[in-house]
Amino acid sequence: MTTFLGLLNYWVVIALMMTGLYIVIAASNYIKKIIGLNIFQTAVFIMYISIGKVSGGTAPILTGQPEIYSNPLPHVLILTAIVVGVATTALGLALIVRIRSAFGTIDDHDVRESVNE
Repeated sequence: MTTFLGLLNYWVVIALMMTGLYIVIAASNYIKKIIGLNIFQTAVFIMYISIGKVSGGTAPILTGQPEIYSNPLPHVLILTAIVVGVATTALGLALIVRIRSAFGTIDDHDVRESVNE
């Protein structure tokens, strides 16, 4: 049980990744697909932040004493990825608005039928 609780954040990552991937594959609504991508993206963020944390580590501030430091680079990269994710989501939603105005629907199957006609 201790091993399970010690790895709880990784189990959460697996559950979120599988949920997001399922939504992207199974949903035919484009907005639901964007939500699935965001859930998957959140799982990746949690995974990288979990990997970057060192047990017992402190912030990398030099104090003159030997200490264990946590690497701040994964956290900084995740901040950049969050900004890119928000921009990607905004672009996806803008495309959905254009698809809705052009085809009258945001359902994947209906759009494909309209294109094939």
